Amino acid sequence: MRYHTEDDALHIHFEEKSERPPEFTSDSIIAHGFHKEITIQGFPIRGKSVFLHIKRRRWLNKQNRTVVQRNWNLVSRGTQMTTEFADFLKEISQY
Repeated sequence: MRYHTEDDALHIHFEEKSERPPEFTSDSIIAHGFHKEITIQGFPIRGKSVFLHIKRRRWLNKQNRTVVQRNWNLVSRGTQMTTEFADFLKEISQY
C-alpha cells in the first residue's frame, strides 16, 4: 500500500498480494499479472476527498489455461457503497 495527497484529495493505492486464493487450493494456478486498476471514491477524511486505487491480481489455471480471479464482493449491487454499509442502512431504515 502507498498513498499520496494531491490538492484536497488523498489517494490510497492497494495492490492484491501474490498469495494463492483459498478458493483455488485444489487447482494448479500461477500469478498472471493484474486487471486494469479500478478507482473507488471513499468517504472524505478531514475535509479531503478520498480515492482508493485497487489493482486486482489475475491467476492462470495451468491445467485448462483459463484466467481466474479472487471473488471480491466489495460493493453492493446497484450502489456506490460497501456491502456492510448498505446492509447497515437497510437495517436502520426499518425503524
